[in-house]
Amino acid sequence: MNLKPLADNVVVKVLEEETTTASGIVLPENAEKKKKKEAEVVAVGPGRVLDNGQRGAMDIAVGQKVLCKSWAGDEIELNDVEYKVMSMENILAIIE
Repeated sequence: MNLKPLADNVVVKVLEEETTTASGIVLPENAEKKKKKEAEVVAVGPGRVLDNGQRGAMDIAVGQKVLCKSWAGDEIELNDVEYKVMSMENILAIIE
């Protein structure tokens, strides 16, 4: 089963955060988490329909790594993998 997002929605796979610091200190699970999350885009919708009837262009593509708001989107699980479906508005930047 594949996911095909509608309108300006995007499916991302949230990348695991480092649990150890550069100096080797292991961070506990309840340590304060970063507010922004890195994710990999796995599916992109066709774009939102604009007032003039045309579709707005999507600024991201499958395979790109992005920075998104951590609270944004709906979490889903498919084939034992966790994904988030969110509006493109909740993606803050492309990581190059």
